Amino acid sequence: MAESVTIARPYAEAVFRLARDGKALAQWSDTLKLLATIAQDPEMVQCVGNPKLSAEQLTQLFVSLSGEAAKNADVTGFIRVLAENERLSLLPQVQEIYEQLKSAEEGIKEAVVFSAFPLDDAQVKNLMGQLETHFSSKLQPRVVVDAALIGGIKVAVGDQVLDASVRGKLDAMATALKN
Repeated sequence: MAESVTIARPYAEAVFRLARDGKALAQWSDTLKLLATIAQDPEMVQCVGNPKLSAEQLTQLFVSLSGEAAKNADVTGFIRVLAENERLSLLPQVQEIYEQLKSAEEGIKEAVVFSAFPLDDAQVKNLMGQLETHFSSKLQPRVVVDAALIGGIKVAVGDQVLDASVRGKLDAMATALKN
């Protein structure tokens, strides 16, 4: 996994620079989402791994499935470069890295919210309002249900962690009792 991310990073950075310079961050975001979805389709995985298909055939296949997005010469060129370098399978990682770069450019950080129970949209919205004030940043939430927390939440924003879970409090109490 780490190797594929390392290989995908230069492609993601190149697309990000192209999108930023062309003031098309949102369009490229949508395009990469589409391309990543296409690349993950089980039939496409077989096609990409088929040594009988040339880079040009794979490019045409991706372009034909991309619809309106492929009308952009930069998108077609990007697909061609990935196909020629046998990197089409990395599109999901390219898309993920691109989104991270885009969020950083826009000043948005990802907040991973670990909760013992599922949160509804209203709860997430209310929580994000409080967390954005605490972290002094615009946050994009990603909720992960972790029953091991017993209750409460734990939030990770970059390298900062805010632990308001029952499990965290129990662990802190156990540490205090040992000392």
